[in-house]
Amino acid sequence: MKKWNIMGVLLLIVLASSCKDKQKNNLSDHPEINQIARVVGSVEPWQNGDVIFQTSRSSQSKAIQIATNSKYSHCGIIFLDGADYFVFEAGDQVQRTPLKEWIARGVEEHYVVKRLKQAEEILTPAVLKQMRNIGEAWQGKHYDWAFEWSDDKIYCSELVWKMYQNTTKVELGQLKTLKDFDLTDPEVQKKLKERYGNNIPFDEPVIAPQDVFESENLLTVGSS
Repeated sequence: MKKWNIMGVLLLIVLASSCKDKQKNNLSDHPEINQIARVVGSVEPWQNGDVIFQTSRSSQSKAIQIATNSKYSHCGIIFLDGADYFVFEAGDQVQRTPLKEWIARGVEEHYVVKRLKQAEEILTPAVLKQMRNIGEAWQGKHYDWAFEWSDDKIYCSELVWKMYQNTTKVELGQLKTLKDFDLTDPEVQKKLKERYGNNIPFDEPVIAPQDVFESENLLTVGSS
């Protein structure tokens, strides 16, 4: 990072605060502002509806990474509650997890945050309220270890995809079927055997974290 004099830092803080007051979505276009904002704590770059990704430490994470050819195996949606951020996620169940706690659970606390293109136009207060209502209504639903496409149980990327599709009609990634993934690795075969025995539902619709991550409807706005 370039060395900034005191006046320069103060000017950038003022500019960043001004952008926040106007509810701009383009902080990612100014990495120098984001960097200083994080250091001094004057501005948070995240917005309601941002999607966050990490590499999970769960027992199935490696199999998911191999099958989907992905670094990331878990995701959720960021919301602000008062002065604190939390993540709607499908862990052991659908729940609200404080953002700092969510980040700390990931491998090396690494994460990537992405934002919907044209978020200002699409993610209106009414839409965000609907999205949040879905997350709250689904709290307590058990994690779907079988990756079925019903709403009875929910897995992480399914939660993100459905919260967006149900409220904005925007699809974050193209649905696939289980047979579209690389199922040949022994680690993946082991998990398939545990979950399905000999009755693997190859034609079941699936959305993987990597499919959401690669969605053309999302832009990267930050990482650590």
